[in-house]
Amino acid sequence: MNIKITSCIVLYNNDLSMLQEAINSFLNTDLNVKLLLIDNSPTEELRLLATDSRVEYIHNPTNPGFGASHNLAIQKAFELDSDYHLVLNPDIYFEKGNLEKLCGFMDLNLDIGHIMPKVTYPNGEFQYLCKTNPTFFDLFARGFMPSFLKKIFQKRMNKYEYKNKDYNEIIYDIPYLSGCFMFLRTSVLKKVGFFDDRIFMYLEDADLTRRFLEVSKTAYYPEAHVYHHFAKLTHKRLKFKWITVESAIIYFNKWGWLKSFY
Repeated sequence: MNIKITSCIVLYNNDLSMLQEAINSFLNTDLNVKLLLIDNSPTEELRLLATDSRVEYIHNPTNPGFGASHNLAIQKAFELDSDYHLVLNPDIYFEKGNLEKLCGFMDLNLDIGHIMPKVTYPNGEFQYLCKTNPTFFDLFARGFMPSFLKKIFQKRMNKYEYKNKDYNEIIYDIPYLSGCFMFLRTSVLKKVGFFDDRIFMYLEDADLTRRFLEVSKTAYYPEAHVYHHFAKLTHKRLKFKWITVESAIIYFNKWGWLKSFY
């Protein structure tokens, strides 16, 4: 029987209850699915969550980064020839039926290669995760600019996060969709290729979405809805701010710096 959806969650010393919620959400379907847990933690303690026959656990303590780890599962998706592949964060959960909605929409719209559902916090607050292609200014403003200065550029920030669009409607051809939940057509993923494994974390999703848009359409589909706990580490620790800077250098070296500052 053909596997409808392969998926991967990359782990690193995760909260067990939150991770179990993500796993249960994905497996709560009658579709034929396969979930890979790529564990970058130093130990194999999280292996205990791989109790379902549809789950495969891979211990990967070298921790090569978000994209490089997901690439292990993408290769598996190619081998299994799944219809769709889902890049799933460990802090996501959703109700039964949402995978079916995404599959149904993609089955009917063969020109779409990459889709993202409506995403909210657990309390229902909306997350604006559709974006334009990032510039260095956008990234600097969001990660480093003081709040009083951000207000001066609020109109620009709103445009960057597609706040000038109606998030209650389907939106097509979005240049940058968040990596927390990337629902990808595997046949198009084969054309586009893997995550850029030079990027340890952050902006690997911007790079992949941009490559998808070169060969297919992308879409935001609000009929499907997932919840995202979403810890903004880049705003809390200097280490993650520096990782963002390193990723930005790789990204703009690849896509060009000319229009990247403003």
